[in-house]
Amino acid sequence: MSAEATATVLSLFLIFCRIGACLMLLPGYSSNVVPANIRLFVAVAISLSLSPSLLPDILPIVRVSGDDMRLQMIFTELLNGAMIGTLGRIFMIALNFAGNVAANSIGMGQAIGATIDETEATPAIVTLITLTATVLIFALNLHAEVLKAILASYRTMPVEAGFAARSGLVQITDNLDETFLLCLRIASPFIVYAVIVNFAIGLMNKMTPQIPVYFISLPFVIAGGMMLLGVSVGDFLRIFMQNYQLWVLGG
Repeated sequence: MSAEATATVLSLFLIFCRIGACLMLLPGYSSNVVPANIRLFVAVAISLSLSPSLLPDILPIVRVSGDDMRLQMIFTELLNGAMIGTLGRIFMIALNFAGNVAANSIGMGQAIGATIDETEATPAIVTLITLTATVLIFALNLHAEVLKAILASYRTMPVEAGFAARSGLVQITDNLDETFLLCLRIASPFIVYAVIVNFAIGLMNKMTPQIPVYFISLPFVIAGGMMLLGVSVGDFLRIFMQNYQLWVLGG
């Protein structure tokens, strides 16, 4: 293989490193229900489709680089892609946490459902919420906007600049702060519901210690919680999708 062909193949592999590492963590693309070979083919196809616009900038750098520099670029591109994917994954982690708070607050924490985006079993309400959010990401075409953001990342994080650990840590910390405040915001009705209901049940249990109030009241707690979920789930998901869309479009 000639030196030019080697540089071209390596440039394509560098593109695949960032895009593949990002898609491995992004919501929707990284779902466990999608077979690993399908995810690999999607990452390769997206890398090849974006390569015509990226190769003119990456190929000259690879041509003049030595083997040690090329290995360093492979490693840093993996880190850059993983950082972008982690920023998106944090949103889904926060949504999962908010769903767990809601499920436990209304007494549905033990009703285990099928896993969609996690490796361990989660409550059925969490599965419903995360699956709906994943569908909305694709329905609102945010998966394509994410690809535009990855393409734009080559301007702010060029291949030759390597991996900026400090700025990456700052971005992840800021994203954690924003997403878990978002989590508290969208789960707040269920927290208030749990406080009021548990206070009322505790007060009734003190007044009538002979009656197992907690076990008798559980169906009513679940019924009230399901009514609250039915009323608030629309705003729950709308607020989440608005914040996720702001992150995707704002970079």
